[in-house]
Amino acid sequence: MTPKRKRLWLVVGSLAVLGFAATLVLTALNDNIVFFYSPTQMAEKKIPPDRRFRMGGLVEAGSVKKSADGQETRFRVTDTNKTVEVVYRGLLPDLFREGQGVVAEGSLGADGVFVAREVLAKHDENYMPPEVAKALKEAGRWKESK
Repeated sequence: MTPKRKRLWLVVGSLAVLGFAATLVLTALNDNIVFFYSPTQMAEKKIPPDRRFRMGGLVEAGSVKKSADGQETRFRVTDTNKTVEVVYRGLLPDLFREGQGVVAEGSLGADGVFVAREVLAKHDENYMPPEVAKALKEAGRWKESK
C-alpha cells in the first residue's frame, strides 16, 4: 500500500469515528432535553403520549382534589387562556397552592391528562418560574407584582 493510500484510509477512518462519536453525543443529548410548554402551546402542538416535557402555569382556583389515601392529587394548570388537567402521585411541595405558579415535569397520557412525575412550586411570594412568566407574558396575561 502506498503512503498516499494509507493516508486516505486514515482520514476516512478518522472521519467515520468522529461521525459515530457525534451521533452518540447528539442521541444522548436528545434523550435528556426536556422541553417546556404552557397549556396554550400544548393545545397548539401535537405532543406524542409518553414524551417527557415540562408544563407550567398557574394552579387554577378550586381545582385541587386529593384522593382518599392522600397520595394522588388532581389539579388544573392554566395560563388563563387554556387549561390542562394534571395528576400527580406523591407529596406536593409545601408551597403548592391554588393561584400560584407551578412547573410540572411528566408526560401526556393517552386520555389527554398530564401525568406529573415531579411538581415544583414557586418559593416565595414574588417569584415566578421564568418559563411560566414567559408563557404568561406571551399569552398577554402577565400581571406585574406590586
